[in-house]
Formats: sequence, structure tokens, C-alpha cells
Amino acid sequence: MKKLLFFALMVSSSLMSNAQTVPLLDRDLFFGNPEIAGGQISPDGKYITFMKEHQGIMNIFIKGFDEPFEKARPITDSKRPLYGYFWTYDSKYILYVKDNDGDENMNVFAVDPNAKSAGGPLPVSRNLTPMKNVAAQIFLVSKKNPDIMYVGLNDRDPAWHDLYELSISTGKTKLLYKNTERITGFDFDWNETMRAMSKTDEKGNTILYKVGEGNKLTPIYDFNVQESAYITGWTEDNKNCYFVSNKGDLDKSVLFMMDWETSTLTEVERDPMNKVDFGGAIFDSETHKFVGSSYTVDKTVNYWKDDYYKNLYAYLESQFPGKEVSVQSATRDKSKMLIATSGDRFASELHLYDASTKKLTFQYTSRPALKAVEQYLAPMQPITYKSSDGLEIPAYLTLPVGIDPKNLPVVMLIHGGPKGPRDSWGYDPEAQFLANRGYAVLQPNFRASGGYGKKFLNAGDGQWGLLMQDDITWGVKYLVEKGIADKNRVAIMGGSYGGYATLAGLAFTPDLYACGVDIVGPSNIFTLLESVPAYWESGRAFLYGMVGDPNTEAGKKRIREASPLFSADKIVKPLLIIQGANDPRVKQAEADQIVVALRDKGKQVAYLLAKDEGHGFAKPLNKKAMYAEVEQFLASVLKGRAQTDMKEDVAKQLELIKVDVKQVQYAPTEK
Repeated sequence: MKKLLFFALMVSSSLMSNAQTVPLLDRDLFFGNPEIAGGQISPDGKYITFMKEHQGIMNIFIKGFDEPFEKARPITDSKRPLYGYFWTYDSKYILYVKDNDGDENMNVFAVDPNAKSAGGPLPVSRNLTPMKNVAAQIFLVSKKNPDIMYVGLNDRDPAWHDLYELSISTGKTKLLYKNTERITGFDFDWNETMRAMSKTDEKGNTILYKVGEGNKLTPIYDFNVQESAYITGWTEDNKNCYFVSNKGDLDKSVLFMMDWETSTLTEVERDPMNKVDFGGAIFDSETHKFVGSSYTVDKTVNYWKDDYYKNLYAYLESQFPGKEVSVQSATRDKSKMLIATSGDRFASELHLYDASTKKLTFQYTSRPALKAVEQYLAPMQPITYKSSDGLEIPAYLTLPVGIDPKNLPVVMLIHGGPKGPRDSWGYDPEAQFLANRGYAVLQPNFRASGGYGKKFLNAGDGQWGLLMQDDITWGVKYLVEKGIADKNRVAIMGGSYGGYATLAGLAFTPDLYACGVDIVGPSNIFTLLESVPAYWESGRAFLYGMVGDPNTEAGKKRIREASPLFSADKIVKPLLIIQGANDPRVKQAEADQIVVALRDKGKQVAYLLAKDEGHGFAKPLNKKAMYAEVEQFLASVLKGRAQTDMKEDVAKQLELIKVDVKQVQYAPTEK
């Protein structure tokens, strides 16, 4: 523990304010690899797997159920972070997904943890979808035949995924459905029978079809590009489906029961407070009974329909007061469960729950060094404020610990998307990192953020750089009016759409911010739309609805007005741009363009470019180097605290990804 405290409490005394009693916490606490994470128990209960660092990257380790964690052995040696892993139902294979240096062309891998290695120290991982420039999608992993999974592959047509049956043991595929009709979804019931498909037309309208004999399709439901609807599960007898929709006069989405014969909808449930969309249906993994629902307003709340789950969660929550509790993994018979606990100021932990005895046994703390300094982490407070047109904006405010919350430097931390994602309550490494450096952090769920209803979601259409930006601007004004913010020391920072909002904030409200950090944000919406991945074709009308149709004069005008590149001359404050060279969504050209434009106008711009990253930095060394630069950049402008020391490997990596802006070349397309 002394070593952990020494590691955690690295303090730069030259930068510590006398008024600040909280030590400067090391960057590794927030952005280094966790010591252990992602614990799962095999369905048969014989093994526990988890993620742990192996050769610098989080890989999968395995141990016997009764073995100590120290006895665990690695079973993968990936050089690229995985996007997740899971067991097959028969506990024979572990499946995981990863791409190539951030290109998001996902391949599905299988490893038999009990197989003997082929001359190496680890069992062989087999790539089940070994195709270049193909983004595999997993639709179903069978329980009836655990060697079978149903996947979508866009090898024939990059824009559309055909449906295949894939054998895990052999890697052989069998074409089940050739997608020549803009199919965007396949739905299977609990018996693993394909019951429905959905098609999306060029205008973004979607039709749900019932699948009959010989794949005969019968339309049963339709909705437009500004609405959403989907099957979320089936009744225990597979007769009818649970269906979520916000079609027509509905603002907040509602859970319905759909009669499969007549397509008649009967309302089952909606948010009791009418504040948010239906959040999620929870089904028992074995009986398929509908046992609960969830909604996220400020925090997530579960409503249990089943006494077993109601009593289980009541007991677990009583054991971990003040924390959010969830069943992370369980055996088929639910006799053993891995229980995850978390919170805004807590390092996540995992406990084993024995259902027969109700005994909880501690397994691990994901970041033990962080746990050692939890008293210095800052609470995340839900707040609301009004935007320029009176729309109420929900947000989360994190204030630094140990400082009077007056006249503080501020970082507006803007989430990506924009249409669908939202910020939520819980541990946020960026917010905690910035708060520890002395910044107040505001995370606004601006219009177009998901979960608050159809009207709020679609209120962002055509409002990039306008009302959507006002939602952020008025957040700054709120903090200034409350006396929290020093109006001369406000930064804006974010990734993806948050990166766009950073550029837009500096370009369209140049006096508001002292500086900005753009992480994989688009600068020119024309080139953004021209370069989206082919398999996003079904969402093109959705994108045009948000930003404007480049095929119309009105759309071209709106896009040009909203693109920060064409207002680069108005950017007068320092800017740090961070980009992955393999980003398939916001390509490197988006960063290069704005760098060249600002450089040529003599503006202050810095540039980090990682050759082995995509839409955000996933590799821990790149991530640590990035945040080392971010905190130095913010401290130089906002006068917050910064860790001055840097480990040798991080320093070397930072030099590798730093770009001499004088060398950047780009010839922008005239519009």
C-alpha cells in the first residue's frame, strides 16, 4: 500500500497553490492500464477470465475458479486493445473483437483456452473473419448450438452486410441472406429463428418486415428518419415481441407489446416521471422472462418486475451503499455471480456472490492505486441551466476538491455523437483528471443528446454551430453568473462531435474561450460527408438531416456556415488538435485542413498525430502521451496545475506523435 500511495501522490510543488491541499495525482491513475478489469465467469462456473496487461496491452487471462488470481495465465497476446470478449455458451471458446490500428474494420477471433499452444507460450487465437477492409458484425451467438454464430459481412458490397452462419470450430461460413435490398437489421427470437428484418430507404425511412417461409417479407411497422423503433425482446413463449417506439405523437419512447399476428401494439411501460426515453428491458438469460426495466435521468434507476431480481438487487445495494451495483457475469444456473460496483468517486471493484449462501467474496479492485486516493476524487453533480432559447439543458458539474468553487478555471468537456450519445453519472477519468488539476468541469447534454425524447434529440437538426453551440455557450454563462468560472480562463475540449464543438466554439464565439483541445473533430463538414465509411450508407439521410444536404443549395450554404474551416480566420486563441491517422469516421484530412489554415494565417496551433490509432486513442502509451500534452497545454493558458515529470517511454512517444505543423500539407477542396 505504501508503494501505491507513493505512486499516486506524485506532487509538483512548484505548481501547487497554497490554497490547494489536494495532492497532484499521477496521470497513470487515470489513463494507464488498469491492474485488472473485465472479469467474467465461464457459464459452467469452472473458470474466471479477466483483462490484464500483457506486453503493454490489456489481454485476456484465465484461472480456475478456485485458483488465486496470481495463478492466472494469459491466453491472448494482442498488440491492439480489444473491443470486448465473451464466452460461448458451452464454455469451450472465448470470442473477442478487434480492428487494425483503429480502422474499425472489426474481425472476430476465437481462442480455446484449453488448447495446447502451437510451439508458442499461448494457445492460438484464430481469426474467424480474416478479410481486409471488412467490418464484421455479430448478430447472434447460438445457445442451441454453441459452435454457431450469425454474423454480418460486407465483403461483397462495402455498404451492406450479408448474413452468414459461421462455425466457430472450423471457421467455415454459409451464406444465409444476400443483402441486395438495404437491409439494416436482422432480429432473432429466443429459439434463434429469424423473425424480422428492417430496411432503410434513401430518405432514411425504415420498414420492419415479418420474415415468413422462404424469407418472404411482410411489412408490419414503419417510421421516419426522425423516429426510432426496435424489437428489444420476446415473450417467454416467443409468440409476441417487446417493442420500443417513439413514432408519431410520442415524444419519449415507450415499451409496447406487439401482437405478432396482428401487429397491434399494447403499451407496457414508460418513464414514470416522463423525463426520459424508455431505457432498457432486462430479461432473464435462461427463462427469457421480462424481469425489469431501466431509465437514466440524472442516474440510472431499475424497476424490477420479478421478486427474485428485486430482492437480489436490494440485498446487493445494501452491501455497497452509495455505489452503483450490477451483475457483470453469471453462471448458467446463476449459482455464482460476479458483482461490479462503481461510483463517481470510487475505483471499480468486483465481488463474487454465492447465491446459496448470499456470501460476497472480494475479487479485485480495478485500479488499486486510485482506490488509495479516493478521498481526493471529486463528486459529479447533476445540474440544469437554460440555453439561449429557453431550452433546459441537463449537465454534470465536477468541482475540484479542496478549493473554494469561485472564480475557477473551467474546462467545458463536450461529448461526441452528437445524435444519440449522452454523458451520464459515474466515474469519468477525464473529468477527475481535470478536476485534480484545479479545473471546474462542465459536461453538458446539449440538444441532440440521446435519451431525453424525440423533440430534444431532433432539436439539433440543422443547428450545428447555432443552437447546439448555444447550449454550450450558455453553460459557460451559467458558471460565470454563479461565480464559479473565471470568464477569462475557460477552455473547451472534446472528441468527435466534441472536437467539432471545440473548433466551432473558437471560431464562432472567439471571445468566449481562452483555448481549445480538439480530439478527432471534423473541421469541414463537406469532406466529412464525402468520406464516411461505406457501411454508413443507410444513415446518410440521417446525417444530412443533422448538418444539411450537400446536394441542395440551402444545404451547401448551411454546411459552409457550420464548418469551422471556413471561419478559421476568426480563431484567435491557442488550439491543440489530436488525430488518429486511421480514423474511418473523421479522417486525418479533417485535422490537416484546419492545421494548414491556421498555420498559414499565423495562428497558434499544435498537432498530435498517432499513426496507429483511429477515432480516439486506444493504446495506453499514446493515451498517456496525449494527456501529458493536454495538461501542459491547458496549464500554459489557464494556469492550472500540471505534472511536470514524464516517464521516459511517455516522453519518447509524445515526441513520436508530435507533428511539426510547418510540414503539414493539404489542398482543400473548393466549395
